[in-house]
Amino acid sequence: MAEVVVKKVDPQGRISIPIEWRSGWKSSRVVLIRRGNKIEVTPIEPISPSGLFDSIKISEKVDFSDSHSLKKALVELQER
Repeated sequence: MAEVVVKKVDPQGRISIPIEWRSGWKSSRVVLIRRGNKIEVTPIEPISPSGLFDSIKISEKVDFSDSHSLKKALVELQER
């Protein structure tokens, strides 16, 4: 069941989100998505740097000390 709360927007465009809604969030950062005249607020879940380990597969031929070589490999990976 959806919970509804009416809030006033202050002159700087801020609103307050009830603490009960924010209590399970692991971060104080959110993503705002505008869809027509509606705004979606989604909390950003923090990602541990170790969770990114081995998340991108790049050819072993890439010279990581050469930024141009690395960028080229990432572009090729994105095009696949």
